[in-house]
Amino acid sequence: MKKIIQDLNYNQIEELVLSLGEKKFRAKQLYTGIMQGKNISQISDLSKAFREKLLQDYEDSAIEIEQTFYSSDGTEKYLFRLADGNLIEGVLMRYKYGNTQCISTQVGCRMGCKFCASTLGGLIRNLSSGEILSQILKVNALHGGTLQKRQVTNVVLMGSGEPFDNYTEVITFLKNVSAEGGICISPRNISLSTCGLVDKINKFCQEDIPLNLTISLHNTTDLERARTMPVANKWKISEILEACNNYFKKTGRRYIFEYSLIHGENCDKRHAEELIALLKGKPCHVNLIRLNEVKERNLAAADERAAQAFLATLTKGGLSATLRRQIGSDIGGACGQLRAGYLSGNSN
Repeated sequence: MKKIIQDLNYNQIEELVLSLGEKKFRAKQLYTGIMQGKNISQISDLSKAFREKLLQDYEDSAIEIEQTFYSSDGTEKYLFRLADGNLIEGVLMRYKYGNTQCISTQVGCRMGCKFCASTLGGLIRNLSSGEILSQILKVNALHGGTLQKRQVTNVVLMGSGEPFDNYTEVITFLKNVSAEGGICISPRNISLSTCGLVDKINKFCQEDIPLNLTISLHNTTDLERARTMPVANKWKISEILEACNNYFKKTGRRYIFEYSLIHGENCDKRHAEELIALLKGKPCHVNLIRLNEVKERNLAAADERAAQAFLATLTKGGLSATLRRQIGSDIGGACGQLRAGYLSGNSN
């Protein structure tokens, strides 16, 4: 596999252009073309000879959209093919305030959460910063977005993979996606979801990237959390709360807890009261999620009555909480299922 040119920031692109004997102004043409979601071969501002020179060392495209699935509610789900043939997923969700794209940071995942399809095949490899970025560039271009008027307005790192398990590349991506002159998405419009790697959360506090930090909590005690989230065997809830407090002190931004409602596991009145006791008075929000059932796992979603009762208990108890509306449920189900289904269907 060749190198990925989307891994480079503007200064690095400028160095590359000069090293190849081209004029300095070519760097802006190359960088702008890339940020518009074009393949190297499609950047017509550049001479054919220069493009061919670049293609000797760099992939023409970091990713391509293999398939698009359309939901009745306007949501779109994408199967991306990477240059090495691996597959990842992404979703574009439409809201009144803009379009939010959910992106992946790894091919597969090694965290082993029982409610997530992404972990079924384990971790294949990390994505490079440019492969992460290219998911946004391709979808923005697909919908006619420009650098001046983006069609992707918000980003969530909640697709396949644990972002902090690919720490270095994710940090590079966050710097490049918000850089002036590029796609320029503010960190305040970016959410990063982690299953609670405390050491990486504490490290991230020093990066000065004030995004929306989201923690997958999904239970109220370490013992019960470990039944569905193996990471709980290493990091305690008390340690997660301390790391979140450090993030708030550093950035002034509240943090968010994701809580998937799983029948028989975490959604009775006791759990709601324990969640209130854990979080009341803290600068946080609880995002309740209707579980996307994974057929390979023996977990069932809480019914609507139980979900509404859980939400009512939290709000009555003084927590800021919402129940996430279901969107795109008719196009691929849970994260990882689209890729897994595609591989299964093409394995004969």
